[in-house]
Amino acid sequence: MRVVRVQPDPFDPGVELAALEALGGGAVASFTGLVRGDGGLVELELEHYPGMTEAALTQLAEEACARWPLAGVVIVHRVGPMQVGERIVLVGTASPHRAAALEACAFLIDRLKTGAPFWKRERFADGRREWVDARDSDDQAAARWHT
Repeated sequence: MRVVRVQPDPFDPGVELAALEALGGGAVASFTGLVRGDGGLVELELEHYPGMTEAALTQLAEEACARWPLAGVVIVHRVGPMQVGERIVLVGTASPHRAAALEACAFLIDRLKTGAPFWKRERFADGRREWVDARDSDDQAAARWHT
């Protein structure tokens, strides 16, 4: 099972993870990213390149399945405007073994941050709007998986 969705609508992690649990493996690992309210942030808007973004996420899911014995992968990523506290992304993996599920989940979120075409713009309480620059820490986290 491989599910990749890019959508403006909120998602329910419980529903998504239940689908992975239903596969009957021994472990399900997940990561859910939320909009932080740092520095007076009131909204985060994500833009993407339709078709290209889904293809990049699908490629990452396929790479994870090739590297670890996974029964399933779920990647759900939101686009559009989101308020502080809303869910942005869910990555879930299912495997017969916890180490594979955990490692694959970490791989997917690390690589997703740098390998999928998303652009983030922040809106602050004072009216400022700023595009978010790429972070060196995201590049470093993704680089550990290139070995």
